[in-house]
Amino acid sequence: MSTVSTAFGKAAAEGRAALVGYLPAGFPDKETAIKAALAMAAAGADVIEVGLPYSDPLMDGPVIADAVYRALRNGTKVADVLDMVKAIADTGTPALVMTYWNPVDRYGVDAFARDLAAAGGAGLITPDLTPEEAGPWLEASEKYRLDRVFLVAPSSTPERVSTITARCSGFVYAVNEAAGATVSRIRAHTSLPVAVGLGVSNRDQAAEVAGFADGVIVGSAFVRRLTDAPDPASAVAAIRTLTADLAQGVSRR
Repeated sequence: MSTVSTAFGKAAAEGRAALVGYLPAGFPDKETAIKAALAMAAAGADVIEVGLPYSDPLMDGPVIADAVYRALRNGTKVADVLDMVKAIADTGTPALVMTYWNPVDRYGVDAFARDLAAAGGAGLITPDLTPEEAGPWLEASEKYRLDRVFLVAPSSTPERVSTITARCSGFVYAVNEAAGATVSRIRAHTSLPVAVGLGVSNRDQAAEVAGFADGVIVGSAFVRRLTDAPDPASAVAAIRTLTADLAQGVSRR
């Protein structure tokens, strides 16, 4: 059983949803990003997504896209992402890399999987990679025992949901609008946990999503806290406070 599966299983055994937090590597700088991630882990996040900055983040909202741009301006590289993954994994919290496929392909799929596993990473979330095009990643993830998380959209047909979920491990990522209905449709095809990204920013919203999903994914709200903080110490404190608030929310499912 993977560390991600274990984290979701522990949350379910406690009668709550898992809290999945996202932070981009290198924002607002490498050191602060790592400290923020460690604060997130300590304050109650069950799984942490580490964003790999990419120059063309078409599927990200404006808050995350701006942070990723600034991280790239800071010179953030794959090595910095792996350093952040290792720091998180050393706490015992599963760390997944959220990445567009191009950087992985350029790095080399097997080499990326090898280095991610060596850093203690749990796997990848790949928003723009379809299962039909994922052959090299499916092979590498099996070789290095990494989870692969694909996304299911509300528009996905039953056949498409079946294809996607059959290739997922760890959990299935349900995106945005009509999330409750999408979760129900996904559960008809898999026993994997289903986590939802739905613009959650506070404990009440987290509790609402936790009422129908196995995991609550929060990204923009965390990044906004980093963006608005006047200094690194305040940024880390803001992440800690928000994580604790959301952790209370997912426990009120």
